[in-house]
Amino acid sequence: MKLARLALFVAALVAAAAFTASSSIGEDSGRTKVALTIVIDGAIGPASARQLKEGLATAAARNAEVVILEMNTPGGLVTSMREMIADILSSPIPVIGYVAPSGGHAASAGTYILYATHVAAMAPGTNLGAATPVELGGMPSLPGGGDDKDQKKATPDTDPMTAKVTNDAVALIRSLAELRGRNADWGEKAVRDAASLSANAALQEHVIDLIARDRADLLQQANGRTVDVAGKKEMLATRDLPVEVVEPGWLIRLLSIITDPNVAVILLLVGIYGLVFEFSSPGMVAPGVVGTMALLLGLYALDLLPINYAGLALMLLGLAFLVMEAFNPTVVLGLGGLAAFLLGAAMLLRVQSPGFEISWMLIGTAAALTLGLALLTGSYVWAARHRPSRLGAKAMNGLPVEIIDWSAGEGHVFAQGERWRARADEPLAPGDAAEVTGINDLVLTIRRRNVSKPGEMQ
Repeated sequence: MKLARLALFVAALVAAAAFTASSSIGEDSGRTKVALTIVIDGAIGPASARQLKEGLATAAARNAEVVILEMNTPGGLVTSMREMIADILSSPIPVIGYVAPSGGHAASAGTYILYATHVAAMAPGTNLGAATPVELGGMPSLPGGGDDKDQKKATPDTDPMTAKVTNDAVALIRSLAELRGRNADWGEKAVRDAASLSANAALQEHVIDLIARDRADLLQQANGRTVDVAGKKEMLATRDLPVEVVEPGWLIRLLSIITDPNVAVILLLVGIYGLVFEFSSPGMVAPGVVGTMALLLGLYALDLLPINYAGLALMLLGLAFLVMEAFNPTVVLGLGGLAAFLLGAAMLLRVQSPGFEISWMLIGTAAALTLGLALLTGSYVWAARHRPSRLGAKAMNGLPVEIIDWSAGEGHVFAQGERWRARADEPLAPGDAAEVTGINDLVLTIRRRNVSKPGEMQ
């Protein structure tokens, strides 16, 4: 009987599980297809790369029909750009690149990403191009004049590193153009000559596939197009699809803020000085907590950026010198720390791409404030060294005492509300005015104190 009940119970569990699974399958099969939109407005960086990766994962999980990558960007970091291109090329969901809104642009890194998308589109009044890589703090030397054949050759005085970076960028954009069937020659021109195109000109040059007023118009025009998705041909069915925007999470919003190199430097400064204040005044707690968090966030942000670690080390060394100057004024440490901080800031970023430049106004202000704080603190420390001691044995020097009893050069005195043993090298008597000249093993050394009579000068 018990065995029969157990078998019946197991059968009921299996039936319930099967019913749940079939219900979920039915819900999934009946789920409405959507077009998910990922909006990137600003410089291409670690936050943008993470936003695209999470958006494509969400689209794959929801089995979206297409992903609209809406861009308005001045460019950004090459590392983040390549990461985004790799995600687009490996995406199981077709990606439609869309430069919008009107007045927006997809410059520099944005041009490469647009070339990588399965369908490239622009809104009226937008532009793209100027895809010349910016390396080592400057623009590559651009060959001038001549025909296209001459333009593809580096001039004799071109820096080898610049030529290497430019040729690598040309190979990338040509490979993307060949993969998507777009104008590879103009892509190379955008890299070598920083060429740009308006939306209508880009359509005429076969750089993009269509011009759309808005997302709804974009989906109508993209409907029926055949694209290559992960090696398979797919026909887009985008007509009248509902559009949903994938909002970036809090982590992506935080990354977009702290990966600004200027914000990272500020976090670094706040972190270091928070720890300095905590160590100089133990027990305050708040400076230590805030400083530690700011320092870790700043270092995390710098780790995501293409930085020169020699520059970072120089900045930290400069700050250390300025802190030492505050507690041990020498002037040399202050000037050396200021020079090291400025040199480190100049070397910090290996590549200063659009949206990721160091602000020299910020660096100069931070250096001036840091030096000023060090000098101000140093002046107080210097003054304190020449000020009479207020604690310990030395603090009693010069204090007046009242002689209670005296015999054979020794006796007892009253000082600071306490009774002390005392000795002196001169004869004294109770009632004489005396003052402390030293202290040894809780025995005061005193001497007669000169007291001026009324009307006399001391």
